[in-house]
Amino acid sequence: MSEITAKTPWENSLGGVPMHLDYFDGSMYEAVALIADKYPNNIAFDFMGRSTTYKTMKGEIERCAKALKTIGVREGERVTIALPNCPQAIYMFYAVNLIGGIANMIHPLSAEKEIEFYLNESESVTAITLDQFYHKFENIRQNTKIVNIIIASVKDALSKPIRAGYMLTEGRKVAKIPKDAPVIRWKDFLRLSSACFYNYKVPRKGDDPAVILYSGGTTGTTKGIVLTNRNFNALGQQVIAANPMFRVGDRMLSAMPMFHGFGLGVCIHTMLSQGGRCILVPRVNPKEYSKQVVKTRCNFIAGVPTLYEAMLRSPSMTKADLSNLKGVFSGGDSLSVELKKKFDKFLYDHHSVVQIREGYGTTETVTACCLTPPHMFKEGSIGVPFPDTYIKIVKPGTDEELPYGEEGEILLAGPTVMKEYMKHPDETANTLRTHADGLTWVYTGDLGVMDSEGFIYFRGRAKRMIISSGYNIYPSQLENILDAHEKVQMSCIIGVPDPYRMQKVKAFVKPAAGVEPSDTVKDELMAYCRKHIAKYAMPYDIEFREELPKTLVGKVAYRVLEEEELAKLTVAEAK
Repeated sequence: MSEITAKTPWENSLGGVPMHLDYFDGSMYEAVALIADKYPNNIAFDFMGRSTTYKTMKGEIERCAKALKTIGVREGERVTIALPNCPQAIYMFYAVNLIGGIANMIHPLSAEKEIEFYLNESESVTAITLDQFYHKFENIRQNTKIVNIIIASVKDALSKPIRAGYMLTEGRKVAKIPKDAPVIRWKDFLRLSSACFYNYKVPRKGDDPAVILYSGGTTGTTKGIVLTNRNFNALGQQVIAANPMFRVGDRMLSAMPMFHGFGLGVCIHTMLSQGGRCILVPRVNPKEYSKQVVKTRCNFIAGVPTLYEAMLRSPSMTKADLSNLKGVFSGGDSLSVELKKKFDKFLYDHHSVVQIREGYGTTETVTACCLTPPHMFKEGSIGVPFPDTYIKIVKPGTDEELPYGEEGEILLAGPTVMKEYMKHPDETANTLRTHADGLTWVYTGDLGVMDSEGFIYFRGRAKRMIISSGYNIYPSQLENILDAHEKVQMSCIIGVPDPYRMQKVKAFVKPAAGVEPSDTVKDELMAYCRKHIAKYAMPYDIEFREELPKTLVGKVAYRVLEEEELAKLTVAEAK
């Protein structure tokens, strides 16, 4: 690679965080195994009241790897993992890596047709899921190349007293799998490890593909993002470097799901490759999340803004002592200035000495690649780049860098940049471009600004822009304005097709606690909007909702609202 000449105005804003690191060049499994050998008796993770040491975890990963080898999984083959955050997911994830396979991570709640797509797109030969999702896999199995389905059960990972309670409640709801079903049960699968007498460990380098995660990419179509060992290992080192308060043994609430870059990269692999302790939460909901924050007295938490917004209203947080928190991270969606202020006050009122720190990233870079530094923040900023990560703002779609303070497309470069979009060479070429500065840049399709000190300000996704009468309108900016009103809990702005203006703006509002939706409240909010929003960007209507639809990872699903409005228009035109 030619000498790097990219600008780094954030160099003096890092507060002691290094600009460069030496990266481990082995596999993800090797990074975790080194920690297990160094701290064998430390707790690696907790799951529903049961703790597992690094030594035990390493042994179970190796057992699982031998079993995978026994059933015929070979180097470079894809294994689909459709599990929540549970011990079997961790063992399988690193076992696939150890035998040189590629882990294809998917949401266990995906619809049958989605599962079929993921299995075929990745050409998976083996899949693992929970007993409660078996029937979805069985229904589409004949349309795929799947040879083996491994079935795990939550009860297998529970201590005896908790298992008894689980079987009386959640366990009763799980549909029985026929005794002659063509599957391998988890316990039987592990027993197959004793049949593996040959070398099952496959050496893998940093640049070898290791994981497939799914994202809409910059065009909104679902694609597999191929990530390498180095991508994940570098992220682990970067996250810890950006958090000098971290100590070996610190607890991270690992509630963000493993099929998502944020959950897998930050909450799981960063912790396990750097000596942390994961508190595994299999199902993310605000009530359980809040309960675990208090109960486990964890040191680090990470979540999307909607989760933090819900925590503010959680009864279990009323008398919570949050003095143990060292880091509170928000990512995955834009954190409004108003919510940050509310949550920082909430932290202060509950004895915490830290504030919420916003980050930014894309699945094309595993997840976070930019974070508010620990020593300072700027209102509305998503922080500064991680070590060895470069960000620049360009005129959208070009390599023409814009002056500080000018809005353009956010470009990213660094050791966490993906290998490719699986089976989409044209889009890979369009998204990954090497510039004269010697770096390969990810064109994110996101809009932002950089100031002269290197702080980045997220302005919204380019593809989520509303164009009305020739004006560009950015929904996140209008949402920030609406969210600041005392009678608004949360808002979502969408563009509705309009024959005259091309699109018109509509607002959906979840009222604040205790506020009853009414014409009076609507008039009050419209008057407030007229005061704060330019005429061309004014919502033509505000619709109240008890809840706003969410994506699988907890972001507000604005596309669902867009589709609903489109369906209404279609029905109206048909009449």
